[in-house]
Amino acid sequence: MKKIFIFFSMLAAYNYTWAQELFVFSEPASNMATKSIGLRLNNNFERQDISGRYIYYLNPEIMWGTSKKLMIHAEGYFNNSASALKATGGGIYGKYRFYSDDDVHTHFRMAAYARLAFNNSPMMQRAIDFDECNSGYEAGMVATKLLNKIALSAGASIIHATNNGNGNKFLYGNSQRNAVAYNFSFGKLLLPKEYVSYNQANVNFMLEVLGQTNLATGKNFTDLAPSLQFIFLSKMRVDMGYRFALLKDLQRTTTQGFLVRVEYNFFNAFK
Repeated sequence: MKKIFIFFSMLAAYNYTWAQELFVFSEPASNMATKSIGLRLNNNFERQDISGRYIYYLNPEIMWGTSKKLMIHAEGYFNNSASALKATGGGIYGKYRFYSDDDVHTHFRMAAYARLAFNNSPMMQRAIDFDECNSGYEAGMVATKLLNKIALSAGASIIHATNNGNGNKFLYGNSQRNAVAYNFSFGKLLLPKEYVSYNQANVNFMLEVLGQTNLATGKNFTDLAPSLQFIFLSKMRVDMGYRFALLKDLQRTTTQGFLVRVEYNFFNAFK
């Protein structure tokens, strides 16, 4: 019994140690646990620049850790831009970790990822956003470094926008369908200062830079996104973040907003 207790204590400490790379606005190179299922409820409240009205975007998401190297996400898109909350589409995301150099309390990892999205919303901005108003696909790479209580991550991807459903065509010409997206993320474990119990809450601070450049026009936006993250029993996660624009060269309908996410993971969901 004593050995079993020690094993689970070490496992909990392991989860806490790596929690600071569970970034809020981007994905790290690490994957979720093998044979696990995760459920997410992403709630975005974004303020329209012209009207000042807040639009609510609801993205429920299910995640599957198929192996230690591969994970898959599927999500739905809902919003109340037309007053009532309506479904507008969905997407699928896959990430494959192809490199890992692990040591005690430190590692460096690299992964490739791809995303496919379908959306039937009308297009109202030149920036490409699959969660809110665009159909299309994305492919990219991300690298993450963990060192004790600090995590750093950087990624870049190519984005291509297609026509939306319900006859909503891409309005800005074929040359503007392609863009480069990029992100840089910093995470720091704030609490606990020292792990003594499985029941301790984990608190992380995140600061992320996210941007996009249209390949035809060269116009871009750059956002800054600070956030706090709470993890309970290494299974339940609550994220609270605020994202706002530093550079607004590439036109968008909203340039600031709040994110509240709730996530729960079921480990060893499959034999």
